[in-house]
This record gives sequence, C-alpha cells and structure tokens, in this order.
Amino acid sequence: MAIALLCPHMGNMLKFTPILLALAYGLALYHFSAWRTRRELDGASTELADPRLRALTDRMAQALDIKRIKVHIYEVAMVNGLAAPDGRIFITRGFFDRYRAGEVTAEELASVIAHELGHVALGHSRRRMTDFAAQNAMRTAIAMVLNRFLPGIGGWIGNGLMALLAARLSRADEFEADAYASALLVKCGIGTAPQQSLFHKLEHLTGTAGKGTPAWMLSHPKTALRIAAIQQNEARWNA
Repeated sequence: MAIALLCPHMGNMLKFTPILLALAYGLALYHFSAWRTRRELDGASTELADPRLRALTDRMAQALDIKRIKVHIYEVAMVNGLAAPDGRIFITRGFFDRYRAGEVTAEELASVIAHELGHVALGHSRRRMTDFAAQNAMRTAIAMVLNRFLPGIGGWIGNGLMALLAARLSRADEFEADAYASALLVKCGIGTAPQQSLFHKLEHLTGTAGKGTPAWMLSHPKTALRIAAIQQNEARWNA
C-alpha cells in the first residue's frame, strides 16, 4: 500500500527530473564559463595607464564618491568593452587602438567605461547567472511539451524562443546601462554628447554597418533607439 501511494509522487518527481538536471547543468556551465573567462582575462590584460583617460575616470570616481575606478585593457583586436562577472571593467586593445589613432575621443571611450560601470552597479553580470540557468531549464521544459505535438522539432523551437527571450533581456540591460552612464557623465561634467557621438561611430568601428538583422533579434538595441532614449532621459532630467 505504501509503495502504491508513493508511486504517483515518484512519477511527478520523475517528470521534473530533466528540468532539474537542466538547471543544475546551466549553473555548472555558467560557473565553468565564469572561471574560464576570469582566467583568460587575468592572463591577457593589463591595467589602463593612459593619463587622459585616467583623469576622466577619476572625475567619474569623484562623482560616485569612490576612491578610484580601475580599468584594464584586454588584449584582443575586437572593438568592445565588457564588465566581467567579478565586477572588473575592461576595454579591448582594439578599442584602445582606435582611441590612440584618433578615431575615438577620450570622452567617448570614457562613456564606454561608464556604460560598463552601469552593468556592474545594476547587477547585470551577476543576474545573468540566474537567467542562464533558468533559461536552460525553460528551454528543456518547452522542448518536452512541444515534442509531444511536433516530434523532432520541439527542441529547435524551444532554443529559438529562448534565444529571443535572452536577446530581449539583454536589450533591456543595455538601455539601463546607457541610462546609468548618461547620469554619471552628466554628474561628472562630461555630458552625454560623447556617448551619443560614439553610437554613431560604433557600427563602423565594429564592422556591423549596413547589417539588416531585425532589432528584435539583436542582443543590443538599434543605435537610433539608444540615442533617442539618452536624449529623452536628459530632457526629463533638465525639465
């Protein structure tokens, strides 16, 4: 009798086993990825020492009432900035070289640093650990349900839906980090003009100019939308 009573409960537990395993796998994969990223960054980066940029980061630090903002140069050729899961800020060598060549101003590069500070301050990097694991579990659950009705392609549809969700969450993070950067740049006297002018350059700098990917498929919002949001925020602050 006891076995008979337990069987329904065991059956329910078994139904959720793939989801629980997917969740555990997602967490393990994230931690491994974070460890590997930290190791790679430690071995391929040096602290930024440019005096002009240091003066600008010192102004931002003063506005934030902190002692110093440490920035590192990540020795890769791509043009990018990033906030590591441990909170460190990086500018790629490719981006720094564009600055040294005069294609990007010190104030524009400072706006990138301010944006990455926004990701750290708003907890985006840490939150992605939970999002990553949850999305992996949701992908498995959706695939299980869809495979009952669409055998063979349920997993493909689940992956597509989760990719769209991840892109949407990422775009929301970018808008939030932009707003944080704008507020910081205004507070320290740099203003948002360099932030806006850099957006006009980014597609050319990153080699994505003329790409026709729909905005809802991108992990970053369209340039025009980001600039419009910055201008709207500044107008509201000055009202």
